[in-house]
Amino acid sequence: MQIRQAGGGLGRGTGGTAGGGGLPPCSVPAGRCSAGRRRRAGPPGAMPAAVVEYKGWKEGYRCGYCASERGKVSAGMWAHSMTVQDYQDLIDRGWRRSGKYVYKPIMNQTCCPQYTIRCQALHFQTSKSHKKVLKKMLKFISKGDVSKAVSEEEPMDSHIEDVVPCDFAYKGESRVSQSELTPLSVDHTERAEYEDEDAGETKEEVNVQKVESGFPQISADKDTPLLGEPSRSAKIVPAPPKPGKGADLSKPPCRKAKDIRKERKLQKLLQNQMCTIEGSQLQADQVFLLQNSKSKTNQPKTIEDFIFVSLPDDARHKLEVRLVPVSFEDPQFKSSFNQSATLFAKYQMAIHKDTPSDCGENEFTRFLCDSPLEAEDAPNGPDCGYGSFHQQYWLDGKIIAVGVIDILPYCVSSVYLYYDPDYSFLSLGVYSALREIAFTRELHEKAPDLSFYYMGFYIHSCPKMRYKGQYRPSDLLCPETYVWTPIEQCLPLLEHSKYCRFNQDLKAVDEGRMKELGRVRVLHKRTVMPYSVYKKRRKGPSDEASVQQYASLVGQTCSERMLLFRS
Repeated sequence: MQIRQAGGGLGRGTGGTAGGGGLPPCSVPAGRCSAGRRRRAGPPGAMPAAVVEYKGWKEGYRCGYCASERGKVSAGMWAHSMTVQDYQDLIDRGWRRSGKYVYKPIMNQTCCPQYTIRCQALHFQTSKSHKKVLKKMLKFISKGDVSKAVSEEEPMDSHIEDVVPCDFAYKGESRVSQSELTPLSVDHTERAEYEDEDAGETKEEVNVQKVESGFPQISADKDTPLLGEPSRSAKIVPAPPKPGKGADLSKPPCRKAKDIRKERKLQKLLQNQMCTIEGSQLQADQVFLLQNSKSKTNQPKTIEDFIFVSLPDDARHKLEVRLVPVSFEDPQFKSSFNQSATLFAKYQMAIHKDTPSDCGENEFTRFLCDSPLEAEDAPNGPDCGYGSFHQQYWLDGKIIAVGVIDILPYCVSSVYLYYDPDYSFLSLGVYSALREIAFTRELHEKAPDLSFYYMGFYIHSCPKMRYKGQYRPSDLLCPETYVWTPIEQCLPLLEHSKYCRFNQDLKAVDEGRMKELGRVRVLHKRTVMPYSVYKKRRKGPSDEASVQQYASLVGQTCSERMLLFRS
């Protein structure tokens, strides 16, 4: 038996497109992913799929959204290595990473529940405020126009503000040596995997409902909808918008009065033609053709129509978007590191009021450069491969913004954004999000399964974080059944309670829940074994409650694929 690797043990890619593909607004070809990325080479079994250290719950620490000093509650683990499929499955269960620390809010206990939000990039609808931001950038690039108007759509400066580098996660880094994380030979592991079978013992069954951590557990039901599909039984509860809360997302977007007047005029013209020229099919056909041509010209523009626009030869500025893999072995990443780190410090001190010691190169590296994701390449994947990247925005030869993203099997996941505060007038938070949505759509052409844009967490109890719901259509993740639900169905529920189960089918349960604790994979003394074997070998107090809590949070699939490190 070989040590199983998630993702098929794929190699690393070196090519790719930059910043959403095609030509950026400056009509300069975007830079490609540079060579030099570290490869996942070697035969199967040479490296575990993932190695994680579960740290348990962290309760009673400060919340950055409501300023509660002791209201935040989350679970976390250090990821020493992780495949992109591992992380995709984890974020689809409400997890999120900050550097190599992967955390999950305990939704029914934390002060500000954080719901995973994704945008359906293929069906993205550009709003009026989004168009303003894109046109503003176009005017600045082509004519040098500077608009000092404050964006009404996005009250915050950055579109991803879920974790700050000074969070508790960085105060207790793992001290496990690399040698302890490397399994021994495959043969040695195989013996441990089948130790129970050799002894003639049956696999132990664990009752999921006896979790000591206090998580509510629901019995399985055969009528449960498939995992990952929006609940079809969720009911829409009408709720009028409250003053000062912005647009009502449960209603369709408003139409321009000019378009409505044109449509009425056209209908009136059609009626008059039919009445005065009765029997004249030719006239009727002409009116129909006129109506058809009008409808075509009134088709809404796509996001690409606004981004990839031909500019005059005498454009005042030049914007280039480069996609750079996060690796110190990559020449572009290495050569731009100092400039990028300096920009990060400038942003953190100006926007978040950090001290210089809070945003130095070490903090920048472990917060936004260290990633547990092993970059992979696949025949049906994007040209740039999967993994962690920096999407750099170069204006006239200098970096003015960096979007940190993860490219995963089914999505582009936005991690963080930092930018030069001197260019705040360009609404770079909104602009970069729109570019990342366009980039997702481009990646979909080569990787059909990749079709979503994950924006981090939606926090309804924090008004300044509600703007993420304006990227439509979007879905929120049900915190109990882990199915996606259209945000229009979620908002009325969130108006009544900050913590909600979005799946209204009361029989539905978490289909990916932990069912058999003994099958959890463990790495102990460099040997991979199921928990049922480790439990017999372990000396000292039982750690079953902690392992059970870990398995219930990551789910059965990940618990059987990732390796839980035990000292």
